[in-house]
Amino acid sequence: MECFIKKIWKGKGEEAHDCFVRFGKGKFENRAVLSLQKTSKIKLKGSFEWANDFVKTVAELTNANFSGIILSREQLEFSGKSKQGLIEYKVSNINSDKIKEIKDKIYVMLLDAESQDIKLKMKKKLPKPGKSGEQKIDDKFCSLEADSKYWPQIKEAFMLPECKKAKIKHTFIIEELIFPPNEKDFEKIRKLAKRKGKIIREMEIDKELAKEEKEFVA
Repeated sequence: MECFIKKIWKGKGEEAHDCFVRFGKGKFENRAVLSLQKTSKIKLKGSFEWANDFVKTVAELTNANFSGIILSREQLEFSGKSKQGLIEYKVSNINSDKIKEIKDKIYVMLLDAESQDIKLKMKKKLPKPGKSGEQKIDDKFCSLEADSKYWPQIKEAFMLPECKKAKIKHTFIIEELIFPPNEKDFEKIRKLAKRKGKIIREMEIDKELAKEEKEFVA
């Protein structure tokens, strides 16, 4: 399991494409905000960009029951309704195996889940993408609490260092849109266009500050 930021850092931007479809050209600060507190339990909170990664991580870690809202561009087996170019499904009691089966067909999963030692809570309405200064970023959009035994997997999935407390935020700088050739449909062009630019990653790890940058195409 690799979060979308880790995929960018490993040069696999094509696998993180859907995470950037909401963004046009510009500078987007305080994105993919992630905070960690690790004691006897792992408490991980994040902004909306992490929604799919939180859900997929829980599905990989344990067999949980998920309920909430799924937004998809593809027709799924559930009963749904069209909403702003997507199909909205209200689902309940779907298990981890089903999440693994459908995850690649889905735009975003706004799901809660609970098992014996993991609890996932998430808000059910995506914020508008707006540029820096146009909106307040909700850094508690996603909330995950897990037993400390899952630390190695969570640390690996979210590209976290060994620590007790961390706060991480990113700035997306999208300098260019690379449009698909010979495509006339505006909506397809918007969805398929690649974003090229860089990501600035700022970290506060156990009170120590660090910063790194990565160019990307996704």
